[in-house]
Amino acid sequence: MRTSSTIYLALSALISNGSHAFQLSHHHVVSSRFASVQSVTSLGSTKSSSAPSVVLDRVFEIDSRPIILFDGVCNLCSSAVNLALDWDPRGKLRFAALQSKVGKNLLQAHGRDANDISSIVFVTPKGAYTKSDAILGITQELNPLPFVPLKPLALAGQYMVPQMLRDAVYDGVADNRYSIMGKRDVCRFDADGEFDDRFVDDNLAEV
Repeated sequence: MRTSSTIYLALSALISNGSHAFQLSHHHVVSSRFASVQSVTSLGSTKSSSAPSVVLDRVFEIDSRPIILFDGVCNLCSSAVNLALDWDPRGKLRFAALQSKVGKNLLQAHGRDANDISSIVFVTPKGAYTKSDAILGITQELNPLPFVPLKPLALAGQYMVPQMLRDAVYDGVADNRYSIMGKRDVCRFDADGEFDDRFVDDNLAEV
């Protein structure tokens, strides 16, 4: 039970501005695999954007893998993205910053404000999930060790732990994520192309 609690708290860090988070070692925060050179203030393009529903269709048109929307300036969240990449060797998940054009459009497509970064969002072709439901959905796709999938653990957490309690734990960590590991003023992305197919192309949000 202690192990499952640790994993749950760790994955909770994938959040955005104040809803879900976790504590990971500082070792994963500044991974050499990634760079942060795109200013958050410049994420919006001067090009016209497509309607949110159109962007939603585009991102799943030829690739049905779920997308994790995370806070791109949160060091804790970036650590969680590193963890998810390490624990997803089959590449079943994709990523996009909540502050990106694609991220904002996906938020709007599911009835959320484009600038709402209060929670991690797990977007699938069937719908979107936030807070602890998002974490458990993500956990089901992870496989940290060969033949050790986390899906049974996630399902157990979903049915054995009340959502109110799960969300309270998530919110408690999320509300303090910037004070735990700080934040950056630029968004992370896959600079060297090693995980190019894991990060959603922001051009999909343009006309």
